[in-house]
Amino acid sequence: MISNHSYQQDVDLGISSKFAPDMQVHFQIDQLPKFKNAVTTIGAFDGVHAGHQSILESLKNHAERIQGETIVITFHPHPRRILHNVDVPSMLTSLEERIERFQSLGIDHLVIVPFDHVFAELSAEEYVQKFLIELFHPSVIVIGFDHRFGKDRRGDFEYLQKISTAGGFEVVEISEKVVEASRVSSTQIRTFLLNGEIEQANQLLTYPYQLHGVVIEGDKLGRTLGYPTANLSMIDSDKLIPSSGVYAVEVKLFQDGRIRLEKGMMNIGYRPTVNGKERRIEVHIFNFDEDIYHQQMKVSLIRHTRKEMKFSGLDALIAQLNKDKEEITAIHSAANPSK
Repeated sequence: MISNHSYQQDVDLGISSKFAPDMQVHFQIDQLPKFKNAVTTIGAFDGVHAGHQSILESLKNHAERIQGETIVITFHPHPRRILHNVDVPSMLTSLEERIERFQSLGIDHLVIVPFDHVFAELSAEEYVQKFLIELFHPSVIVIGFDHRFGKDRRGDFEYLQKISTAGGFEVVEISEKVVEASRVSSTQIRTFLLNGEIEQANQLLTYPYQLHGVVIEGDKLGRTLGYPTANLSMIDSDKLIPSSGVYAVEVKLFQDGRIRLEKGMMNIGYRPTVNGKERRIEVHIFNFDEDIYHQQMKVSLIRHTRKEMKFSGLDALIAQLNKDKEEITAIHSAANPSK
């Protein structure tokens, strides 16, 4: 049994263990229940994209076959943030978003393991024997084609297969997922987002990429232009911000315990026309004029319509904003023709 204090104790992540009522979320590794015919998978699952979903679908199929329970084991923070000091990519999903995705995909149990240097030092043998077998007693282990584990990433499918009989489990490897000639990976999705290729990123994710933040006060310039905007301060500073420019977006507002869905357009950038000095995320909600300062907002990105531009003056900027609104209104109408 692993006895390291840092991942036996409850971790205060600001998320209740009752977050997902139909899926049990476990933060305390030393208080796991006795699972019934556990069918497990392990990984960071950043994005919970189409490739990850193939693994989860197999997980559910095998659980149904043996009348077992599905268990996803994931890590927080992302292992790369502990193992590497430089070149750590921004995240596609916050922990909260990953929990929501697993819940929506019908997983029975989600176990969140606090990843630290002690855990990273486990050899492949210790990882399997002292972590997977002692804590989860898996009947089936499902992994992706490129999954590696243990110190120096020495554990892999072949190793699991070699010890599966002695360990009392079956191991299943899921092949690489390809969508529209694009290899599905978190890295590829990040590349699409940073290039403004939102539709391609969303296709690999299977859902619209989201930004989640709190509305803060800005300089109110948008209001004087006829386009008031909500300035978004990101809740998760590790979240990837896509390329600068204008986007068609759908907005989810959280007000007084209610959720409102709205349409709008968003600009990410430095606002060169007014000599902006810092990068901002500004959302203009169509046909909306309410005080939503300090409220939470989730913005789903639908399409990137143009790059950030510097205009000759405010009149030229307003003319372009009018064109942007017309184009983006048409995008929303085409997506929802009955509305």
